[in-house]
Amino acid sequence: MLKAQLLRLHRWVALVFALPVLVVVATGLILSFEPIVEASSVTPGSVSAEKLTGALAKFDPQGRARGFSVDPRLGIMTLQGVGEDGSTDVSLVSGEEVDVESALSDLFSTARSLHQRLIFRMRWLVTASAFAMLVLATIGVFMGFSRLRNNFSGWHKAVAWGLFPLVVLSPLTGLFLAFNVGIGGPAGVPGSGRGQARAPQMPIAEAAQLAVAAVDPATILSLGVRGGRMIARVAEHGEVASYIVSKSGMVRQPANWPRTLHVGAGLWTGLLNVVASFAILVLLCTGVTIWARREWRIRNRRRATVSKAAAVA
Repeated sequence: MLKAQLLRLHRWVALVFALPVLVVVATGLILSFEPIVEASSVTPGSVSAEKLTGALAKFDPQGRARGFSVDPRLGIMTLQGVGEDGSTDVSLVSGEEVDVESALSDLFSTARSLHQRLIFRMRWLVTASAFAMLVLATIGVFMGFSRLRNNFSGWHKAVAWGLFPLVVLSPLTGLFLAFNVGIGGPAGVPGSGRGQARAPQMPIAEAAQLAVAAVDPATILSLGVRGGRMIARVAEHGEVASYIVSKSGMVRQPANWPRTLHVGAGLWTGLLNVVASFAILVLLCTGVTIWARREWRIRNRRRATVSKAAAVA
């Protein structure tokens, strides 16, 4: 009796949240490839310190930039807070301003927007969908493990039990980010201590000079203020590390694990998220298919019953 009630609850929670979960997970699958592309595109030694700092000096002589990001795949530096539209793209090869349109970058940008707030700024629905995924996983555990068969139900159970840690980890880390909970450091600034004093903000050009003196300029993916500190994201050894940049030097920060696992920070976390997203999509599709086939069978039985009753009458 209890199992039947849990199954009914499992079914209805899944159906109510099927569409937002589909959008969140599908966009999450797309975004899972971003850190993989980012890390694999970095070529050590391909960018000189002069190119990077020279671009800042040329296009931000007044020091108004809030930060910059680098697309190693295209060799483009984007200065935030500079230019008529609020940003300026600079080629790190030619050192000139460029107008670049990248279908892949646009895809990641659109996917990120939908993943974080769906449409009409519906962040609450994204958070509710993450809760729903955890509820579904919890109900599945309480329903217990049953024999696997070569059908939709069997595939559904095999993925749910075989990849259970990843299925739970994805929405759980998403909720940690939604509520700004960090393990290893605050979610806003990976690895920085909560009780540490905020350092005075320095110009981006000065921070860039310190950064390129400490690490390979080609491995710097972004530089800017986060949580009151100047943070550099650096690709190294197949992962992306965060450094606090100050006049005393650069200090690598311990990873904020919810952000690292959910957003991805290099090749292995990206692949982990690909598997997790694909697993949840399989669970959603097989679950809805199981429900649809069940409803189809019930309606066919009802029609057959009505037909028999009409024939007898």
